[in-house]
Amino acid sequence: MKIMNDDTLLFIGDSITDAGRDRLDSTDLGQGFPLLISAYLQTLFPEKRLTILNRGIGGDKLSDVKNRWEEDCLDLNPDIVTLLVGINDTWRNLESNHIASEAELEKFETDYRFLLKSLLQRTDARVILVEPFVLPYPKDRINWRKDLDERIQIVRKMAKEYQAELIPLDGLLNAQGIKNGFSYYTGEDGVHPTVAGHGFIAKSWISTIIEKKIL
Repeated sequence: MKIMNDDTLLFIGDSITDAGRDRLDSTDLGQGFPLLISAYLQTLFPEKRLTILNRGIGGDKLSDVKNRWEEDCLDLNPDIVTLLVGINDTWRNLESNHIASEAELEKFETDYRFLLKSLLQRTDARVILVEPFVLPYPKDRINWRKDLDERIQIVRKMAKEYQAELIPLDGLLNAQGIKNGFSYYTGEDGVHPTVAGHGFIAKSWISTIIEKKIL
């Protein structure tokens, strides 16, 4: 996965990627990890003239990303795609005290496979999959694990099936939370990153992609 001159890097997903971006400005990266990664890469590789895009939308489930995949991903013909999605599928379920059924998980896998398969068929993009995550603060987030863990396993399966890079963010962030306090990384809801949380996601991305000499 070598970054070439004029490559387009796309970050797509839910609010964690969105991070308050101005959706009326197609170049706005928001205030989260895509911006931090962009700053690092553009400092490190000024000669490459990278195009870096954010197409996160707060509240999106996987099915929502699928519905806009054509416009917000395929039509952009990106060279590298980073996908982080899944926590809202769990969140909506738990709001109604519901755990995903086998059929719902099969649909999640089918939709996820659709994204990757269409990307493979329509572009030459290389893919980075990021696990959805939740930290156990507040404590009731522990109840989210059963639903979310199933989705994380699907993301891992897709990474293997499509030979994508995988960032095991759920485990990485939880390990950091154990050391430094969960709310330090995800504030009051166990999901939305603080500045430190976004910094850690950016560092994990960079470590995976650069320190492995993929770039």
